[in-house]
Amino acid sequence: MDTPPPQNWVAFLADKVREEILRAWRLMRERGPDKVQFWFIALLIGLAAGCAAVLFRLGINLLQSALYGTDEPRLMRTYAETLAWYWIVAIPVVGGLVVGLILNRFTADHRAKSVAEVIEGAALNEGRVHTKEGLASAAASLITLSTGGSSGREGPVVHLVAVIASWVSRRINADGITGRDLLGCAVAAAVSASFNAPIAGALFALEVILRHFAAHAFAPIVIASVAGTVISRLVFGDVTEFTLAQEGSLSFYVELPAFLLLGLLSGLVAAVMMGTIFLADDLFTRFKERTGLPRVLRPALSGLILGLIALAFPHIIGVGYETTSAALTGALGWREAVVFCVIKVVAVAITFAGRMGGGIFSPSLMVGALLGLAFGLTATAIFPDNSGSETLYALAGMGAVAAAVLGAPISTTLIVFELTGDWQTGLAVMVAVSMSTSLASRLVHRSFFLTQLERRNVHLSQGPQAYLLSLFRVANVMRKPEDPRYAPEDAVWSAIEDGHWVDPNATLETALPQFENTGRAFLPVVTLGAEGETPRIHGALFHVDALRAYNRALAATAAEEHR
Repeated sequence: MDTPPPQNWVAFLADKVREEILRAWRLMRERGPDKVQFWFIALLIGLAAGCAAVLFRLGINLLQSALYGTDEPRLMRTYAETLAWYWIVAIPVVGGLVVGLILNRFTADHRAKSVAEVIEGAALNEGRVHTKEGLASAAASLITLSTGGSSGREGPVVHLVAVIASWVSRRINADGITGRDLLGCAVAAAVSASFNAPIAGALFALEVILRHFAAHAFAPIVIASVAGTVISRLVFGDVTEFTLAQEGSLSFYVELPAFLLLGLLSGLVAAVMMGTIFLADDLFTRFKERTGLPRVLRPALSGLILGLIALAFPHIIGVGYETTSAALTGALGWREAVVFCVIKVVAVAITFAGRMGGGIFSPSLMVGALLGLAFGLTATAIFPDNSGSETLYALAGMGAVAAAVLGAPISTTLIVFELTGDWQTGLAVMVAVSMSTSLASRLVHRSFFLTQLERRNVHLSQGPQAYLLSLFRVANVMRKPEDPRYAPEDAVWSAIEDGHWVDPNATLETALPQFENTGRAFLPVVTLGAEGETPRIHGALFHVDALRAYNRALAATAAEEHR
């Protein structure tokens, strides 16, 4: 080995370091990151996701301040009441028009992407989401939340950081398991940074996005979650999102039946809220088709309706934390709580029906707090000697409705605790959450997000045994004619004449039921030509091959969850 002159030692060492970095990069792309490298990447993703969540929140605050003239966006309802009526109506209309232009230009289905697409990416696309549509959706949601849209900021942030994780996964050529874990890291950091809730952020990523609690994913997700929380606390301080007026008091055993009832009511209200959103979306779609309304104007129409509602009920504007705080501190009366709850559900449905963007978590917190307060005021009035504070019911209702909507009882319960800083009322919240999620999961496809996907024929709610079949194209599993195990030629044509065949672009989700219905051992894979033309035969799909591919996928999924 040649020894360099002393004056070239710096350059020599720099070259060696560069060579080692490039070698490590090549190895990581070829073999995937080792544990130490992966944890380091998780830390970087957590920091990046935390910054993205903080910047998204600051962007909303900045734009709201500019449009509504408020120095404190959390008090949006108070400031909106001082504006001229035409501004309250015009701002969401203009915002909706800008959103429509963005989504029409940059998304295929003209929808703002959110948590549902991240869940789909984790399950079906090796932890990846689309970059261009993700960035466009983030911009659309930012404008929606800043111009009067009645939704939440957590959904867009989750999808935005999923774009970051997807970019990293592509750069390091990550396999499906690594890609999903990186996605979980980004989501955990984003939720933690958004709500200053590191424990709940980590569990949200596992419970909602990855939908399993594999040990191998836990450590890096926790690292990322803590990193996101640190970023948030450096900017906003170590403060809880809501402050309770007093510590909740619970008359144990005697009062628990009331929280059971509240949980059932919350599950029902959550199901009604989700159903209203989907019904409004269908009605808007029918209206658009019958009137020929340009799709670019759909969000603007939604903004117009929201602006008119905000003239009488300005609390629907934006995320709605001011009203949620008022409910948690008992600053609202029974009639206000009920009316605001109903109007908020309507406003959220209109926002989603207009495809304006935003998340569902913050609105569900507000609806739950209002419902819980109304229930608590009723319960304490009927049984004053056996009841605690009505604000405790507001806290339990907030968690119960949100958990039912998200289909995430564990992480939502912890988010409620971390948002409020009140850990003394856990029993009441857990009872209400357990009842609400049990009821709501039977009325919808487990959660709002999974129901969204079911409406688009993406079947994730029933677990891997249902959706894995859609991952396999028939053309990738079939035996080609040159295969020595190919079916007899006369049997192939006989099956085609009987109408028993499958398209090469179909999936096993379509093919397996045909095997059950026909009892055949194989199906020809055929492309039909024009009338009178001979069908083009690509190969034959054997039942045993389809089942073998399916079993391997199930085994791989089980192995990932138990690594």
